Amino acid sequence: MEALVALSEILRNLALTAAAAVGAWLAWKKLGPETTQAGSAVFQATLARRAHVMELFNRAAGQLGDERMEVRLAAIYILGETVADFPDLAGPVFKLLETHLDATMANFDGENAPPDARAIAEVLRRRMNDEFGA
Repeated sequence: MEALVALSEILRNLALTAAAAVGAWLAWKKLGPETTQAGSAVFQATLARRAHVMELFNRAAGQLGDERMEVRLAAIYILGETVADFPDLAGPVFKLLETHLDATMANFDGENAPPDARAIAEVLRRRMNDEFGA
């Protein structure tokens, strides 16, 4: 009698283990495509945002040479925000702003700097404060 009880417990445990294994396999199969789709959607969203930022960067770079001061100022502040959102773009943005500042300041002394040169200095100063906590 004891052998029969032990055998029934073993069979029950084997059946429960098999059911759990089948359930885990079915859950894994169901999650596979959904997980892949979610990962792909996040990746696509990241690429789309990056493409949008690059478009803003290119447009702002072109606007730095605009005749109107308000257009140049907007471009400078957009570039500053680009660096805040995408620190990996800091190098190209700051090189662009540095080149524009050199060209702008060639005709002015330090005291009579035009508003766009002061805006570049403000963006750079803000970035330094954020980065070094000064």
